[in-house]
Amino acid sequence: MAEIQEWADGLEEIRELIGDEFARTEPRNNAVNYIRGLLSDEERKNSWTLSERAGQGTPDGMQRLLSTTDWDPDKVRDALFGYVKKHLGDPEGILAIDETGFLKKGTASAGVARQYSGTAGRVENCQIGVFLSYASPAGRTFLDRELYLPKAWIEDEARCKRAGIPEEREMATKPVLAGDMIERALDAGIQAEWTTGDAVYGQHTGLRRRLEARGMHYVMAVPMNQHAIARARGSVGGDGRADELFAALDRRAWRTRTAGTGTKGERLYAWARIRINGPAETGEHWLLARRSLKDPTDLAYFICHTPENVTLIELARVAGARWAIEETFQTSKGETGLDHYQVRQYTGWYRHITLSMFAHAFLSVIRSKKGARTQAPSTW
Repeated sequence: MAEIQEWADGLEEIRELIGDEFARTEPRNNAVNYIRGLLSDEERKNSWTLSERAGQGTPDGMQRLLSTTDWDPDKVRDALFGYVKKHLGDPEGILAIDETGFLKKGTASAGVARQYSGTAGRVENCQIGVFLSYASPAGRTFLDRELYLPKAWIEDEARCKRAGIPEEREMATKPVLAGDMIERALDAGIQAEWTTGDAVYGQHTGLRRRLEARGMHYVMAVPMNQHAIARARGSVGGDGRADELFAALDRRAWRTRTAGTGTKGERLYAWARIRINGPAETGEHWLLARRSLKDPTDLAYFICHTPENVTLIELARVAGARWAIEETFQTSKGETGLDHYQVRQYTGWYRHITLSMFAHAFLSVIRSKKGARTQAPSTW
């Protein structure tokens, strides 16, 4: 009974947070029922199944919610900022950037194209969403989202108009979208000390400079050919690729550290770091390498901007937080219907995705409260 009441109270809190974004009672109720349906055990969470679960005879109301009803998904996203800040916020929080693919048929869905999808592990006909997630000791969830639009879309005004893409939407690379989302979250008061992401984002100099300008530290993956100038005792040292610099290290430079706890226990790797030149006047810059204990040829590389005197343990922890967003994608697709939408229009994509993110945040908050009543996790 207590758990049922907790869910009811939580959903009522969300209703109060987003209620002002809807001028009428019907769409307000539909939005809350949509989130409630996304939290259900329905196998497919679309307008038909969610309408039936809400006791509605037709899917018209839910379909209007995603299409013609007057509400702004960005304002609901702003309410999500406040919700996550209140329940999961922590000064040591970590922002993580990643993308996921949504496989689609045809050519009409906004942003759909033949492009690489990490979800499929190959080039597929799909949409790509770039997401900002948040991880703290209390839990992990999404904060923001942007639909990536390939150049071919931006250059086709008629096609954009048919898909409902606003005229003011300009071409933006994935790292630019990531930087915009990070700055929005920081402007909204989200507490975070670190940012992490894969090599698509880590190798983008402009994104790293934006993070440094906001006082953000980062541990970002980079490819093996990332160029850097190593420093030795304050003077300029070796100049070369990341893999070459680490290959020249003495084996005693490597230390076994955990990258966090996974489903099979501690994620243990060998780690090493090299101090490098960087533009920031405060903090330090490092190249970091992670090597498999089972396969010494399996290495990953990271570029870092850190506080002074940061430990290798801390760098390994932040690098390991990248798994948080991968797990968040898995749980959101499995539990809150992130990829269950059947909309083609640009606005419909943002509306469904935003409500799904809110549903996921709700689950994260419920689980955080449950965990706090039992025992605090030793790692996050």
